[in-house]
Amino acid sequence: MEKLIRITPLDNVAVAVGPFFKGDIVSFDGVTYTLLSDLPAGHKMALSDIKAGEKVIKYGYPIGEATVDIHAGSHVHSFNIRTLLSEEAGYSYDEAKAAEYIMEAKEREQRWQGKVPTIMAYERANGDIGIRNELWIVPTVGCVNRIGERLCTWARENLGMKDGVHVWTHPFGCSQLGDDHENTRKILAGLVHHPNAGGVLVLSLGCENNTPESFRELLGQVDEERVRFLTCQKVEDEFEEGCRLLSQIADVMKHDVRTSVSMSHLRVGFKCGGSDGFSGITANPLVGRFCDELTAMGGTAVLTEVPEMFGAEQVLMDRAADRKVFEEIVAMVNGFKHYFTSHGQVVYENPSPGNKAGGISTLEDKSLGCVQKGGRSVVTAVAGYGDKIDKPGLTLLTGPGNDIVSTTVQSASGVHLILFTTGRGTPLGAPVPTVKIATNSALAKNKSGWIDFDAGRLLDGDAASLTNDLLQYIVKLASGEVRTKNEVNGYAEISIFKDGVVL
Repeated sequence: MEKLIRITPLDNVAVAVGPFFKGDIVSFDGVTYTLLSDLPAGHKMALSDIKAGEKVIKYGYPIGEATVDIHAGSHVHSFNIRTLLSEEAGYSYDEAKAAEYIMEAKEREQRWQGKVPTIMAYERANGDIGIRNELWIVPTVGCVNRIGERLCTWARENLGMKDGVHVWTHPFGCSQLGDDHENTRKILAGLVHHPNAGGVLVLSLGCENNTPESFRELLGQVDEERVRFLTCQKVEDEFEEGCRLLSQIADVMKHDVRTSVSMSHLRVGFKCGGSDGFSGITANPLVGRFCDELTAMGGTAVLTEVPEMFGAEQVLMDRAADRKVFEEIVAMVNGFKHYFTSHGQVVYENPSPGNKAGGISTLEDKSLGCVQKGGRSVVTAVAGYGDKIDKPGLTLLTGPGNDIVSTTVQSASGVHLILFTTGRGTPLGAPVPTVKIATNSALAKNKSGWIDFDAGRLLDGDAASLTNDLLQYIVKLASGEVRTKNEVNGYAEISIFKDGVVL
């Protein structure tokens, strides 16, 4: 049924579960409106007159200011509001407010005591778990990408690996300087150590800047039976040698079996891409409720996309576990703002054309919807790009909004799977199972080959019931009972963040 949704009582706009058309008569919250223009689904309508220069409120926070007088019943969008963001912003830490979130989190933890679900996973020798037992090929340099692809094809055809074989091709590993070079190495090392990989072939050329010797040193201790190394310049036939090493790794992996472990071991990344006006109403809040439950179980949640926190960062800062974490969030946000300004770019050059078509008007509008994926969980840690995540609770991970780059850094941080909300649809897959959660049921129906879970049902359903449905789906996914659409389709790739010079 067509209707409007006001997210909080403070809002002076409502979102259309439309569409509506100019001249339509709409009753909402005891007031009758005559639509002054067409209003597509997911877009905003003014609930009261908003004068030029006044703030437009959604999610209980400003998403911009009116550029002209906006009359009640009007379409509110990027043509009549503008961002309030700037490169400079001040932040504060309210210990009393943080204490309320901490107390709330403790109450959720008590509800799960003795009741945490179990999943069937692969227990690794280092105490970690994997929810897949895949064979991965990790090139240390882009020069050997095609060799890696040949070996991957051969392994898929000959080794009978149940959970799959992947090669993580990329263009780097050489001709980079400083932080870019180290970032590449950290991401690749994170993939080599990932627990979803039961075995890894590290494929080198031999003359790259990311030398086989320095990369092995960076990796530290590995299981020599499961992680094997091939330097192509040192053997006569690299394909034959690669096949031999992959066969040896596969022989070890074939003995691996799933066992029952607590869901508290699970690390889950949260991501949104192709957002629309329903992202902050359905899919992102649904993921946020799952985040609250996972962290209450003792699990780990990972939120990234720092530029899509701009305008909503204080919401996360209010939930910092302590002042140290608050200061780390401030440093992360300001560091990414400096990245923009150092390249002569403004921090608010977002949302994308697809976001705007879906009803998102400003970066604040997008960000306030984006951070809903963190629910009301306490932020327990902040991690740098390429860092390994090892602390339970909600971690903020440094990374951009770009879909492939951000899902790559989440994967390299050690998440077992990613919940990816989308209002426009995308086939993208990360190195880990990537659950596509549709913000609206029309998308879930039209792109059933991409979408794994329909959060559009939240518009007419019970939030607690749908949250439980998502939790049960993830238990089955982590246990290997179901596979995501990106796994079925074979869509999985990586992309590494680059900031500086390429030689």
